[in-house]
Amino acid sequence: MDLRSKLREVKDFPKKGVNFIDITTILQDAQALKDCIDSMKTKIEAFGDFDLIVGTESRGFIFGAPLSYAMGKGFIPVRKKGKLPYKTISVGYKLEYGEDILEMHTDALKKGQRVVIVDDLLATGGTTKSNIKLIEQLGGQVLGIIYLVELTFLNARKELEGYKIESIVQY
Repeated sequence: MDLRSKLREVKDFPKKGVNFIDITTILQDAQALKDCIDSMKTKIEAFGDFDLIVGTESRGFIFGAPLSYAMGKGFIPVRKKGKLPYKTISVGYKLEYGEDILEMHTDALKKGQRVVIVDDLLATGGTTKSNIKLIEQLGGQVLGIIYLVELTFLNARKELEGYKIESIVQY
């Protein structure tokens, strides 16, 4: 299935000059969603053996949780500041249109565990870099990163050099 044709581009959202790639059109289509998860799973399997999947609030949850289930792996949620109930570590980062703070539980992973990061979209790489910092701060190893969509014209792979990166759809 051509998943790119299932995505919707929304011009000037969330602000003028930004074209937002809307994944809800894939989520609404049962076969497209299945194909998306299956394609991501295949690419993750090529990374090799790993322990956990990390997904960032909120769209990383949409793909990360079903992939964790399908692959028999645990899932680590990375959330915005103040959303996790236990002790956390945090990191600040810049978005395409602002700044934010991400947090992970201090006991989310053990030293030496290998993880795969799952998210919906790679733009500038800021969110992913923050995930990597959190994972590595706890002694984890990022085995690979998978996205549904990659905005190749923003050259985020350069920011994430040294990490295995896969994406299903490229713009």
